[in-house]
Amino acid sequence: MKKDLGVKPYVFPMPVLMIATYDEEEKVDVMNMAWGGICDDNMVALNISEDHQTADNIKKRMAFTLSIADIDHLAESDYFGTVSGRNVEDKFERTGMHAVKSARVDAPIILDYPLTLECKVVELEHTANGGFRVLGEILNVIVDSKVLDENGNVDPTKLNAFVFDQFQNGYYKIGEKVGDAWKSGRKFIKKTK
Repeated sequence: MKKDLGVKPYVFPMPVLMIATYDEEEKVDVMNMAWGGICDDNMVALNISEDHQTADNIKKRMAFTLSIADIDHLAESDYFGTVSGRNVEDKFERTGMHAVKSARVDAPIILDYPLTLECKVVELEHTANGGFRVLGEILNVIVDSKVLDENGNVDPTKLNAFVFDQFQNGYYKIGEKVGDAWKSGRKFIKKTK
């Protein structure tokens, strides 16, 4: 039996993405964000509240990096989504994580995360309902070699990523392969002569 739950942001899984920017004083600011992702081969879309310090930084620098959070840094990643850079001056430093300036964009690369996209802002959109959307062009992807397979591709099982659960506010480990994209459903394709 199906049951109506009303309007809820229930999509699963939700990525745990870390947006890194610089503030006006060149301090590293990191924000945990689940409402965003890939929207084209070379583009990402972020849907964030405009009252975040990260939104201000993005508008001023027109750049950001986007990292995949990993289980080894779950506590730090959760912390970045719990406190604001507006209220905690040493937010990044408290975690003991490390950052370097990107050579491609005016944003930091958090060295502790295994995969980072370097992005320049190509569009800022204010939606009719008060939302704020950032469209970023991926200029480069930086990856730690420990998460690559023997062919030089990212191995999701080595990435050690986790996802956000909007139903019960939990985090869940991912990694078990259960099928092959563009192959598992081929049995439904009608053969033609």
